[in-house]
This record gives sequence, structure tokens and C-alpha cells, in this order.
Amino acid sequence: MSGAGDRGGCPQRQPALPTVLLWFCDIAVERSVMALRHRSMRPKDVSDCVAIVASHPVIGPRYKGLTGDLRQALLQLLEHEAKTAVVFEEEGGSSVKILGMGLSVFVNDAFMRELKTPPFFWIGPELAKRIARGNSPVLSDEQLREANLREGLNLVTWEGCVRAEDIKRADVYNKVMATYMEGHRGYRWKEIIGVQAETAERFLGVIKSGGMLLDPRRGEWTDSFTGEPEEIVKNPHVIGLSRDIEVRRPGSLVGMLFDYDPPKFGFRPSEQRLLLAALRGGTDEELAKELNVSLSAVKKTWRAIYDRVSAEMPQLAPAPVLDDSVAQDRGKEKKQRLTAYLRDHPEELRPVSRSLRGKDKDPAPRRAHC
Repeated sequence: MSGAGDRGGCPQRQPALPTVLLWFCDIAVERSVMALRHRSMRPKDVSDCVAIVASHPVIGPRYKGLTGDLRQALLQLLEHEAKTAVVFEEEGGSSVKILGMGLSVFVNDAFMRELKTPPFFWIGPELAKRIARGNSPVLSDEQLREANLREGLNLVTWEGCVRAEDIKRADVYNKVMATYMEGHRGYRWKEIIGVQAETAERFLGVIKSGGMLLDPRRGEWTDSFTGEPEEIVKNPHVIGLSRDIEVRRPGSLVGMLFDYDPPKFGFRPSEQRLLLAALRGGTDEELAKELNVSLSAVKKTWRAIYDRVSAEMPQLAPAPVLDDSVAQDRGKEKKQRLTAYLRDHPEELRPVSRSLRGKDKDPAPRRAHC
């Protein structure tokens, strides 16, 4: 094989963020003039997120009697790495309103086998119950880092939920879609389970975007199905895709998530946290506030990042200059160059075992999209 990351002769990587992959919420057309953004979920957000899920007209009833478990499970998950948990918020004037939440978890093989074995169940409520009651299928931090470097990971899209009054907003829809793709690129996936659709439109959107329905009789992924979508979504169902299937049918949008290159830099967790925050923009002072660290800690971490990058790719982090005015401009340019590279190489910001890094010399190559 050619080098890691071979794309079968493709000249460049795929564009970073398509906005038509329908994994989360069914949101139609309307325009907003308010400022939308997303950020990592914090413990203080959990009550609002649980309330949004509980009040959803379709998703809420699935959690009947389990909202307490959902609250406890979210608080536990926020302490670990094997998840993506974000909130979407809107800023208008002096107020900030949480519009919704997105949640995915990385689970063990046993749980993946179970959720794909009939009779199917509502995945979100089952995860909430198991995590809250001490039977979590979510990977430990160590398991996550090892699997992401070696055999690969299983992703379960737990829930994506927006306030009832905002469900049909196109700007919210686009933000949720882009955030999902941004948050899940760069991992070495084995299999991805999409969120269980709550509407026929959302179900059909997932299938058209490259997702497949698990046939409960044959236990196989299929893009054809019998029965009306309106009836399918009334009961537990499983939508997803595996790496083994996707490598044989390049070109789907959802298949883009299976693109993978091994990381080159081996950033430490603290460095990854700073870089992830920096990708969303902000000064060092703002980053320090977001990460709840001192400004001096942020500057020290930047120096460590640039030292690590310059050792592997000097063109991304050239040596500093002595002239202060030139150094300031050069520093901004260096940060912009690095963040641009990381947007196209998200694997650098994903957890891997630093002790095992470098021992696996033959990772799975990329799929060819050309």
C-alpha cells in the first residue's frame, strides 16, 4: 500500500463540513437574525438539557420515568472523554438561550451487538438507565485512546434535541448538522449508529444521506425497506453504517466520517482542549476563561504546542523572531496557519494512547472518494 492516508489518487481531502447529513433533528425553513453558536456541555447546562428532552413531543415520552436517570447519566458522562456533548445556544442582546443539545457516546462491542439484536429498544433511555445505575457500556478513557489508535471505535448517536418552538428553523438545522460532522470527523470508526428518527421525514433524510436500516430478520444493513416510514419510526429501529460497508461504496456523505489518518503530533489532552477551543475563535484571555485556567497557563500550552508542531512540520510553526512588532504579527499568522491545518486534520485533536502511538505502523487507509 502507499502511505497512510492514501486516497486513491485524490488530490486533496474532502470539504470539511457538509450541512445536509440528517442525523439529528428535523428542522425546516425559517431564518433567524440572532447569533447561533455551539460549545461543550457543562454541568450547569444539564438541567436545561434534560428539560428540553422531557418536553419534546416525540422523544420525551420515550424517557417516561427516566428523566432522573438521564440527568445523572449526563453528569457522569461529562467527567469522561468517550462522548461528544454539546449545547446549541442563541445570543440576542444581553441574553443567551440554550436551544438544544447533541449527545453521542463511544460504546463497547457487547453493547453494539445487543442493540443490533431484536427486539430493538429505544437506545437513549436504555443508555441513561444503564449509566445512572452503574452498568455503563461507555468506554473508559484508556479504552477509548487504545481503540482509536488500533481496532477502531463504535459510535452511538444518543440524542439530538431542540426546543419545540425552534424545531422548524433552518439556521438551527444547519448548525446542528455542521456541528455533528465537525465533532465526529477524525476518529477511527468501526461502526456508527445514528439517532433513532422521530419523524418519517428525518428517517428518509438519513437513508438518502447514506445511512442504512438494520433489517431485524436478516441482521444486515440495507438501504431498502418494507413498510411506511411513518410506521417504522413509531417503534425502536436501528439506522447506521459500518466501515466494512462504506469502503465498498465510496462517495456517500455519511461515509466521509470514516476517513481517517493517524495523528502526527501526539498532542497532550490539555493541548487538545486548548486547540479545540481555539478553533471556535477567541483571544487567549477568552480561551483562559472558557477553559477555567490562567492566562499564563494558556500561553505556556501554546509554547508546548508550537514546539511539538515545529518538530514534525516546521513550516506550520516557524521559529520566533526578536522584533516585538514583527513577532506579534508572526504569532497571529502562525496560529491561523495551525488552526487551518487542524480543521482539515481533526485526527490531531482526537484522543489516542500516547504510549502506543508509533507502534502501529499500518493503520487502515482512507477510502477513495474520487
